[in-house]
Order: sequence, then C-alpha cells, then structure tokens
Amino acid sequence: MITINLLPEEYRAAQRTPMRVMVATVAAVAVNCVLLAYAGWLFLATGAEVRTQLQFRQDEVASLKPAVEYFRKLETENKLFSAREQTLSSITENRIGWTEKVDQLVDVISAGGDDDNYLVWLTDLTITQSDGGSGGRNAKGAGNLTASGYSGSPDFGLVADFFEDLKESPFIGGFYAPERPEGELREGDPDLLPSEIFSFRLDLGIKDAAERKADAEAAASRETEAGGDA
Repeated sequence: MITINLLPEEYRAAQRTPMRVMVATVAAVAVNCVLLAYAGWLFLATGAEVRTQLQFRQDEVASLKPAVEYFRKLETENKLFSAREQTLSSITENRIGWTEKVDQLVDVISAGGDDDNYLVWLTDLTITQSDGGSGGRNAKGAGNLTASGYSGSPDFGLVADFFEDLKESPFIGGFYAPERPEGELREGDPDLLPSEIFSFRLDLGIKDAAERKADAEAAASRETEAGGDA
C-alpha cells in the first residue's frame, strides 16, 4: 500500500536508520571481516606449513625407494639361496660318503691282520643304491653293499669274528646288521700261503635316508652324553 504524507516538510519526522540496526550491521560486518582474515591466515600460513611437510615426506619416501628396492632384491636372493640350501641339505642327507666307508672297511680288515685275529681279503665290492632294496638277502632300505671274500684259515670262527668287528666299527653306520656269515672251505693247496681258505660273502643292506639321519642323531646324542659324563 502506498502512503502519502501530506504534512509540510517542517512537520515531518526525520527519516533515518535506527541505532540498533546500525550497530547490528556494523557488528556483522566486523565479524565477517575477522572470519575472512582468519580464513586467509589458515590458507596462507597453515596451508603453506602442510604443503611443506607434504613435500618433505615425499622427498623422504623418494630417498627410501632405492633402499626398499635393494631390500626386496636381497629378500628375493635370500629365498633363492634358502631353496638351494634346502636342496643341498636334502642331497647331503641322502648321500653316503663311500670313500670314507671303504676306508673304514679297510681299517677293520687291517686291524684283524695286525692283531693276528684273522686274515681276510676281498675279491670284489659292489654297491647298489636305489629307492628300495636291490633284491639280495637284505632286500630292504636303499640298496645293498655286497662283496666276495676269503679268510686265510680253516677256522670259520675267524670269519664270524670279522663280522663282529664290522658290527662294532664305525663302518656299520648306515647299514643294517649283517646276517650270520656263511662260507665254504676250499681244498688245501700246499703251494699257496695260506694253504687252506674259507670263502664267504658279505651282504649289507643300506638304510634309507631317514634311518641314517636317526642313527646319526642318536650317535651325536651319545657322544654329547659321554662328553658330559667325562
């Protein structure tokens, strides 16, 4: 609705903004200015600090990348070498040192001759290794060691002594105990020394890897206990 004031100008009331409205407007403007200034400070100061820290972390990550890549390469190589070590360990556990075994067998034969207990010699030595027995008397385990031999005496008990010495020597480690010896007395020949001989056969079954490992651990345990008692 349109209002028309017909009073003369001198009688009209002064038209101006109320004081309360003015104060409220000024206060609102001041608050907005403060908020705007604070927002600007946050953006310029705090934002700059955050960006600086972010750049520092990024530089730190970049400097660590070569070390991380090197570590990963080392980890890969370590896994490769660990696999090789396990393979070699498995091969070693399944392997028998035949040079050492032959030396131990020769020692037993030589010891019998030195002590004049028996005179034994072998004419052949055959070693057969497999996953199972070789089909001989000891058809079990991981193969067989067989040999033909002679004892230079008509007393077959000396052959039994030789077998007993084998069972008590380090040579027997890794083998099943031999069965009772069997032999045949050859006719005497006065032109030969010794003139009478017994022929016999040595047949030893080779234990499998698990049994050999168990025997080795048991022997090591006995040596440790013997050392402790001493």
